Amino acid sequence: MRKLIEKHLTLRERILENIRDAILSGSLKAGSRVSEPELAERYGISRTPIREAFRQLESEGYLTVIPRRGAVVSELSPKDIEEFYAIKSIMEGYAARLACVRFTEKDLDRLQATNDKLAELARIGDIKHFFKVHSDFHEQFIKASNNEKLYELIAGLVTKFQRLRFTSLNLPGRMLVSVQEHEKIIDAFRKRDADLAEALVRKNAEFGGQVLMNTPATSIKA
Repeated sequence: MRKLIEKHLTLRERILENIRDAILSGSLKAGSRVSEPELAERYGISRTPIREAFRQLESEGYLTVIPRRGAVVSELSPKDIEEFYAIKSIMEGYAARLACVRFTEKDLDRLQATNDKLAELARIGDIKHFFKVHSDFHEQFIKASNNEKLYELIAGLVTKFQRLRFTSLNLPGRMLVSVQEHEKIIDAFRKRDADLAEALVRKNAEFGGQVLMNTPATSIKA
């Protein structure tokens, strides 16, 4: 039974990764239909893990599941980008302000170690692992804010717009810039400068939106 569960989860993860990669690479364009029967036939499985994958991809902003039509690749407009990063910058900036007085030296050393790992991943160009560790970096100071409602709101927001965040970090040179921005944020935390920490985190988020807004629409909608 356990092996069946593990196989089921592995298949779902493979489907998730393949669809994400196809959307981000442009193989699947905005508005393209993602066929449930075709995927079931390709992988030789039932539709249950495929439907589960579709639900997760919809929650991350990659797909829109339309009743009786199936799943289509979502289109993200400049308005979506602007609104997401505006809200993200305000909430994460506030989290950084709260975390500034709550961080212990041990917490800050862990944050530094996370950014050191990001620097290495940026050096070798490993965007998939970079994205995961980058999310961990932000989660560390958001959790340190000790505000559960704020944490839940940010988590819900960033989950819905995972695609935007990944696309932004995947732009040329963006990973290295992100590491450099993080170093400034860590320095502000060590100095216990709440105003500066908030300003830097807000600037970090706003910059992520700006680089996407200046990217050709086809790269964002792909």
